[in-house]
Amino acid sequence: MSKTQNTEFYLVGIGNHSKPVINDEVLLLIKTTKVFSGGKRHYELVKSILPKRHIWIEISGRMDSVLLKYGEHKKPIMIFASGDPYFYGFGNTLKRYIPEAKIQAFPYFNSIQRLCQKTGTNYSLLRAVSVHGREWSALNQALIKEEPLIGILTDNKKTPAAIAERLLKYGFDNYQITVGEELDGDNERINTYDLIECKFLKHQNLNCVLLERKFTKNRSFGIPDSEFVSLPNRSNMITKMPIRLSTLNALQLKNAAIFWDVGACTGSVAIEAKKHFPHLGIFAFEKREECGEIIQQNKEQFSTPGIKVVIDDFFNLDLSKFPTPDVVFIGGHGNRLKEMIHKINQLNPSTRFVTNAVKETTSSTFINELTPLDYSIDSMDIQVNEHNKITIHSAVKN
Repeated sequence: MSKTQNTEFYLVGIGNHSKPVINDEVLLLIKTTKVFSGGKRHYELVKSILPKRHIWIEISGRMDSVLLKYGEHKKPIMIFASGDPYFYGFGNTLKRYIPEAKIQAFPYFNSIQRLCQKTGTNYSLLRAVSVHGREWSALNQALIKEEPLIGILTDNKKTPAAIAERLLKYGFDNYQITVGEELDGDNERINTYDLIECKFLKHQNLNCVLLERKFTKNRSFGIPDSEFVSLPNRSNMITKMPIRLSTLNALQLKNAAIFWDVGACTGSVAIEAKKHFPHLGIFAFEKREECGEIIQQNKEQFSTPGIKVVIDDFFNLDLSKFPTPDVVFIGGHGNRLKEMIHKINQLNPSTRFVTNAVKETTSSTFINELTPLDYSIDSMDIQVNEHNKITIHSAVKN
């Protein structure tokens, strides 16, 4: 057991007030505490109320170094954090590193709550996300779902301007943006903008954002084929909508985390999957270079950020560098279906496979290669108008 696991912590959330707003219980604990911790900004806010003789452990750099310093002290350590320490905060970090630690928390309002309170916004339906040092994925998911109110914790790269630009790029122009800067501080500013205006503005580094949906967009169940950008002079080279939706049913993506669309072409299957299952991590693999721009145009057209597009020969890739798929749709294989199946199966022997077969050789190869690997095969024939009959095969590990 590490020394740190025996340490007791007081976890105190504070606002950005120049004179800290601290309750009486915490003020009494401060008088009997010798060791304090937090970020550099937190120290500037609270040092005036700390005992003259105190020890401050700054939270910066590697967490293991901070924990070593904590372990040097047997008496309780008081840690100051922004707002609610368990809202994307240091409380979660502390529990992750020291799950058995004794922690007594004294939270304050988090910054998104404060912004809602200051703007008189009903936040009972709020979806809160953080892009602070994180990918866009949580925000992508909230936007694709068209959440009515989204609160965002930002950073110095994913700024309000960058957020506004991203929303405009992917067609989420049905939101307005409110930016709260230096909330509760001496330089507090709160303003609401349209996205085009916000895109060109610079804000103070300490800020958070509210996105409020002004109207919902009329979206059909399934995207009409004619709305996709297609390969030049090859408009028929797309998985037709009825087949696309039947394929999604066969893919069973609700409980999946990572989905690969191999031979993505225009990206129609990946895009439809993202719209119906925004939580998915999706990778679209395609060999033809011209498809990179086509897929990007379709992603923007249909408001589906977050699909990672890989333009390369699938068989030349080191697949171990990508997140392991739960489900794979094989939309193209370059007459190397057998090799592709085994290449993927080596990564995850329980991968769910789905393919749409026109040729009998595709059907027989799919069945003959996966059956000996202890997969059950389900097949369904479907034909759209005058187009060739398609057989949708799905393979599930027994």
